[in-house]
Amino acid sequence: MSSWRTLLLRIGDNCPEYGGTSDFKDHIETCYGILMRELDHSKDDILAFLLQCAEQLPHKIPLYGTVVGLLNLESEDFSRKVVEHTQTNLQDALHSGDCNRIRILMRFLTMLQVPEEIERVMVGIEAYLSIRKHTCDTGFSAFEFDDESEKAYGEKDFLEDLWERIQALSSNGWNLDSVPRPHLLFEAQLVAGKSYDLGPISCPEQPAPPPVLSGVTCGRQKHEAEMNYPRRLRRLNIFPASKFEGQQPIDRFIVEEYLLDVLFFFNGCRKECASFMVGLPVPFRYEYLMAETIFSQLLLLPQPPFKPIYYTLVIIDLCKALPGAFPSVVAGAVRALFERIADLDMECRTRLILWFSHHLSNFQFFWPWEEWAYVLELPKWAPQRVFVQEVLEREVRLSYWEKIRQSIENAPALEELLPPKGGPNFKYSAEDGSERAEAHALSVQLSIMVKGRVTSQEIISWVEESIISVHGFTVALEVVIQTFLDIGSKSFTHLITVLERYGQVIAKLCPDLDKQVILIDEVSSYWKNNAQTKAITIDRMMGYRIISNLAIVNWVFSPPNVEQFHASDHPWEILRNAVEKTYNRVSDLRKEISSLEKAVLSAEEATAKAKADLEAAESKLTVVNGEPVLGENPARMKRLKSYTEKAKEHEVSICDSLEAKTALLTRALDENEALFVSLYKSFSNVLMERLHHASLDEKKGLVPSDQMETMAVDSEEPSAMEMDKENGRQEKSDANGEIERNSYKMGENQQWCISTLGYVKAFSRQYATEIWPHIEKLDSEVFTENAHPLFRKAVFSGLYRPIHEE
Repeated sequence: MSSWRTLLLRIGDNCPEYGGTSDFKDHIETCYGILMRELDHSKDDILAFLLQCAEQLPHKIPLYGTVVGLLNLESEDFSRKVVEHTQTNLQDALHSGDCNRIRILMRFLTMLQVPEEIERVMVGIEAYLSIRKHTCDTGFSAFEFDDESEKAYGEKDFLEDLWERIQALSSNGWNLDSVPRPHLLFEAQLVAGKSYDLGPISCPEQPAPPPVLSGVTCGRQKHEAEMNYPRRLRRLNIFPASKFEGQQPIDRFIVEEYLLDVLFFFNGCRKECASFMVGLPVPFRYEYLMAETIFSQLLLLPQPPFKPIYYTLVIIDLCKALPGAFPSVVAGAVRALFERIADLDMECRTRLILWFSHHLSNFQFFWPWEEWAYVLELPKWAPQRVFVQEVLEREVRLSYWEKIRQSIENAPALEELLPPKGGPNFKYSAEDGSERAEAHALSVQLSIMVKGRVTSQEIISWVEESIISVHGFTVALEVVIQTFLDIGSKSFTHLITVLERYGQVIAKLCPDLDKQVILIDEVSSYWKNNAQTKAITIDRMMGYRIISNLAIVNWVFSPPNVEQFHASDHPWEILRNAVEKTYNRVSDLRKEISSLEKAVLSAEEATAKAKADLEAAESKLTVVNGEPVLGENPARMKRLKSYTEKAKEHEVSICDSLEAKTALLTRALDENEALFVSLYKSFSNVLMERLHHASLDEKKGLVPSDQMETMAVDSEEPSAMEMDKENGRQEKSDANGEIERNSYKMGENQQWCISTLGYVKAFSRQYATEIWPHIEKLDSEVFTENAHPLFRKAVFSGLYRPIHEE
């Protein structure tokens, strides 16, 4: 990288390129001097790279704006091009709907222009806000009962809160420290520079409103808007206000913008991302705000901008970059979220479990588990106890059982929450009774056949003649599944090999839903001590179409699993896998069809061109043996006819593939519809009776008002949130600790209802794009007036659909 590029990229950083100093004035002067020398022979390159830096390092825009201002004093042509290109890029971003680019380019343009019309802009915004409706999207809040946010922000939505802070900044003369103002260092020179007028900017046409505005159309519009223009941030507010003292009200928004931009533009460069995050141009400490922003992204609903693993890696790198500060802040965030885990959205809870277990695996699984040992005194369904249990299980998956037991040696009683030592539960490992011995002998015989590479058809015949006709279907299924799983238990490769080679045998045995449910039961029995392998096996069987998604739904909602809905993630993991695999089938087919449609157009063009070339050649007159003949020479004519035939064959082949894929998509969409109808009917049925017996609260649904005070975390109470400066532990008195241990008074049925409704909302929100096309059928068969109001509320809030419809 040439020196001028490095200087532009690293301007404002405490880096070797600038002698390790952070003096903005020195940086700008050095960068300006190098650019002026290079401008004559690298003008276009400098222009392109400068604009790229401004877009991808927007927290440095004030520095880049000042550099452009200084260059304007010597090269007006270059500065004019900067303004023109920025406006062109903004116009492109407006028409493509690229919100990030629109925001950043607007920010850069304001640095390049004199803000003479700021008051007119303020008046226009105020006029808009006066007619704008207050927004409330409870279905996308990380906390189910977010009283703390309501208290802190007076029930203002994001835009209202931002506008109030901007007004406060305006009243303060626009003075703040979180935005550098390096141009003031060069004000005497910059005032002599020439200014440039912007051309007109056109906004894209707005779509016409629907002819009939119903709850369904309104919900669809909201969902589409959420997909096209997702929220960048929904604050968690997990730290007390005391952690942000010394900052102006607007500072939080500005630093959040900096952090979100770095996360966005450096999503493929985790080390660079962490480096820029810790080097923002602000004069105050912001570790708490940085942690809260990252966790807000990790737990953002309906989904984070990037895969959760990205945020996991960034947090790890930040802990290494700031070893004296950030680990204790992260620990404080975990403790704060753990205290409010009962109110945390079920999807967010799952993400937090996966993140925390992965995070600990990168730090020798160290955590002061003794702080949470009290969860053993809570009921088995208490959210805090379930959280600890699920984290420990995920840790075992990432390591091994003995290692995790060793990691909790400071709280040995928590061994009760560890999963069983993973291992197969093979029914024929020992002979118990004559009947078991006979089944064992059949299993041995089948195992010998598999090792001898006997064909699937031969095994099917043997099963029908030697087992089903003698012992019946149940014994046959048990022998076949137990034997196949035992052979496949050695490794994932062994499992895949068995399923690929002998999946037909299982499919022949279990052709319908009822038998497939029994099959899943058998798999569950074999892997009862290893939830991960159980989930993988069921997922693979669905992938090979040995079992259907409807069978998985029926199995998950069977009584033994329903009883675990509030105390274990095992059934939910299997259900999530089934719905996700169904969704992926549809998504993959849509991508393939889109690609084939483009290929069809290309093939049609190629066929038309080949045909035109052939016709043109046939229309020509050539002289052969002194006589005029219609058509070119025979050799070329033969080639052209061959090209035309092959082009037509290729076109027909692609059209056939497109037709086949379209038929598969139609079938997949039908399966999708059947899946969601079955899923929501199952949810509705299991919830109806239990909700009938659960006490209700008018505002908070199932949580009784007399219990809310004991379950909530008072964000203004330092004893519950403060961390020790040295080790990050909470400063809690023994009395408070005793209150915490005895505060959980939720009944089991009530907790079951809260958890299950939380999963209803999570599934609705996560797969809303696939659910909306089938909404009419779901409305007529499931979401009827006979369905429980709280069930409908959970579904509708997840779909971003008005709960009370006309």
